[in-house]
Amino acid sequence: MPKQKERKPKGGYNAEQITVLEGLEPVRKRPGMYIGNTAKEGLHHLIWEVVDNSIDEAMAGFAKTVTITLLPGSRVTVSDDGRGIPVDIHKQTKVSALETVLTKLHAGGKFGGEGYKVSGGLHGVGVSVVNALSIWMKAEVKREGKLWVQEYKRGKPLGKVKSVGSARGTGTIITFEPDTEIFTVLDYDWQYILDHLRQQAYLTKGVRMVVHDERTKSKPQQYTFHFEGGVASYVRHLNHLSEAKHERVFYVHKDVQGVQVEVALQYIEEFKETTFTFANNIYTVEGGMHLIGFKTALTRTLNNYARAKGYLKEKDDNITGEDTREGLTAVVSVKLKDPQFEGQTKAKLGNAEVKPIVDSVVADALATFLEENPRDAEGIIGKCLLASRARMAARAARDTVLRKGALEGFALPGKLADCSTKDPKESELFIVEGDSAGGSAKQGRDRRFQAILPLRGKILNVERARLDKMLANNEVKSLIIALGTNIGEQFRLEDLRYDRIVIMTDADVDGAHIRTLLLTLFYRHFKPIIEQGHLYIAQPPLYRVSRGKDVRYTYSDDELEKVRQEFTKAKAIREEAKKGKKAKVAKEEPAPAEEAESGGEQATTSGLSIQRYKGLGEMNPQQLWETTMDPAVRMMKQVTLEDATKADEVFDILMGAEVAPRKRFIHTHAKSVKNLDI
Repeated sequence: MPKQKERKPKGGYNAEQITVLEGLEPVRKRPGMYIGNTAKEGLHHLIWEVVDNSIDEAMAGFAKTVTITLLPGSRVTVSDDGRGIPVDIHKQTKVSALETVLTKLHAGGKFGGEGYKVSGGLHGVGVSVVNALSIWMKAEVKREGKLWVQEYKRGKPLGKVKSVGSARGTGTIITFEPDTEIFTVLDYDWQYILDHLRQQAYLTKGVRMVVHDERTKSKPQQYTFHFEGGVASYVRHLNHLSEAKHERVFYVHKDVQGVQVEVALQYIEEFKETTFTFANNIYTVEGGMHLIGFKTALTRTLNNYARAKGYLKEKDDNITGEDTREGLTAVVSVKLKDPQFEGQTKAKLGNAEVKPIVDSVVADALATFLEENPRDAEGIIGKCLLASRARMAARAARDTVLRKGALEGFALPGKLADCSTKDPKESELFIVEGDSAGGSAKQGRDRRFQAILPLRGKILNVERARLDKMLANNEVKSLIIALGTNIGEQFRLEDLRYDRIVIMTDADVDGAHIRTLLLTLFYRHFKPIIEQGHLYIAQPPLYRVSRGKDVRYTYSDDELEKVRQEFTKAKAIREEAKKGKKAKVAKEEPAPAEEAESGGEQATTSGLSIQRYKGLGEMNPQQLWETTMDPAVRMMKQVTLEDATKADEVFDILMGAEVAPRKRFIHTHAKSVKNLDI
């Protein structure tokens, strides 16, 4: 039988088109798959990966100190006093274990075996990826009385591991320099690094983290983090600007069936809940089984205590989970051998066995804490009962304002000038300060897709108000109805009536205050709107500069000065051109200042007319449209939550009841702040 000719698929797709990437090549080819991106987050992730190895040594009980040093030229050194990465020959790879760990993906002491009982590095990709994405790396290991060294270029060894002398003690030192071919950003954020490492120090009780910034020799900086209190110290830090409802912080640390459970909590005189959960020092932003176990234990234990002590009568309803978490600050940290992460961001702990363990540990320890500390228990139960009564009052108030089917049967606010399109994806809502600016915005807008909601005066400070009081405020009520999402437990982001919500206030102190009040409202009660990128801040111009028919708008004093210079330069060029043509040059009369069609301070110098806008109401509808509302030319800032903890702290300072922290914040930042980013 004749041999059939091999048929090739149409389009030329066969084995020849399959590319096999060896070693660390896949990392350099697709860095985003391993570190997220090649911008700020990815750059700093290199540090976290190396630090994770040192923290694993600390969690295993072998390292006491981790030192991170930022050096000139984007180089970073991370050292620890752990056991040191092994340097003997690996049976499978036939090269040093150190070279194996640094040049092979998924090689290390965390994948089976007894290298580590608990590891935080499993969420990441290992130090080998750092090596692949570094133009140069140097590994130094102190073991067996010797100092072992190996250097690499873009993930490839420049030589074998060799001993270069004797060494006292043990440990590992990794120095790397990110590759300029890979990263778009090479400037490390000092505060960003401090915040992350402080958190890691809280979660690794007893470890000492020393951070040096030696990038500028004239201004070296150093911080040391060392917390013997573990997550209890973390809770105190989170609450340091707030008034506590009870003096003692509840804390438990216990190992059950190989799972370490460490939990701390304290209630404060606020309405928000702040609960952070971690698994092997990884922030599980979506929670998971450890969070479910904690919530279940907390609600059951507080209800049992309240009934046993007579705070709740037989006829009374139980305190709900929502009630037990109002004003709660808690940190839940678990450490286990094989964490299973789920969810969109791989930040949800899925190990089912963790739930009953956390439940049991927290329930037993909290019951003992309440019995042994009756005054603290009284403060906690009192807070929960107050939350329960307020919840029922808020429900009654909400039912009167936002009845079931409210948006269908309840009229939109009369002052809302809605857009004609009914497609939320095409719509945007401008929240405008004052009736005057609201009038200009209504006349200048594109009615097809732009809606205007003017607010009269300053809205309620929701940082200090419960939901029932909020719903009694007409301005807040109008905004909630206009958004269409409802509020509280009935909030539904999918019912948002506009794709973009734009805060548009005057560029003065009052405007900034109103903007902050609105941001507080959205942060506390409509956070998903911010998280999904729907909230913006309009950037109206500060100046209108004109010479004859040439008009420019500027948005800062620096920009104004540049425009001045441009006009002056253009004038000089015109005069030189006239001289070159040997034209008769008469003394130039200043061009008449163009009369403004709206208010604002105005000055004319050398034929240049400069108008300073004090408020949006000083712009006529056409000016407001062409500077601030026209999608083709406008500038808007999208409000993001890069760091929820930091944003939360800033809102506490600016909008909370404590005066002293706010005064310190204002005195510290008043001269330096140009734009407040959330």
